[in-house]
Amino acid sequence: MNEEENLLDQDDDPERDRLLLIIEDDDAFARTLGRSFERRGYTVLHAPGFDEAQELLKEHSPNYAVVDLKLKGNSSGLACVQLLHAHDEEMQIVVLTGFASIGTAVEAIKLGASQYLAKPSNTDDIEAAFGHVAGNTELELTNRATSIKTLEWERIHAVLAETDFNISEAARRLGLHRRTLARKLEKQRVK
Repeated sequence: MNEEENLLDQDDDPERDRLLLIIEDDDAFARTLGRSFERRGYTVLHAPGFDEAQELLKEHSPNYAVVDLKLKGNSSGLACVQLLHAHDEEMQIVVLTGFASIGTAVEAIKLGASQYLAKPSNTDDIEAAFGHVAGNTELELTNRATSIKTLEWERIHAVLAETDFNISEAARRLGLHRRTLARKLEKQRVK
């Protein structure tokens, strides 16, 4: 069998059509999410971070990916999104985060994510996000002005994204004491 026939066989492989990569450093959450997707007919791969995802992509070409925004060592899932999009521009990538902000959402979409969801999100939410790739012109617009707390939260997360989630450097740039910033993050954290 020549290389072209081999590629055609891969494209017809139904298992490849439902191959999902979960990039999540919380093993328990990744395991639970993976089992839920397996029950729905997906084949699931798990990588706890960028390096492991890069290794998996050498042998696998998933059609779907779920990426946690904040990974161990304060590293950003945005680099993973960029890696996945470079690997396959057609891959449906959903970013999950407990640290949702407009800044990180915009960057995730620019880097190739299809959707951006705040935690907690379940398998139904994520699977719906895979199917909802096009924009929605019918989305209701609000007339309510953004609150000062929301603006502060957005600014903090924009700086966190700029500093690759380095809390010390973000605190310095924001003119805050590191402990003050840590307290603000704990208060506002979306769980």
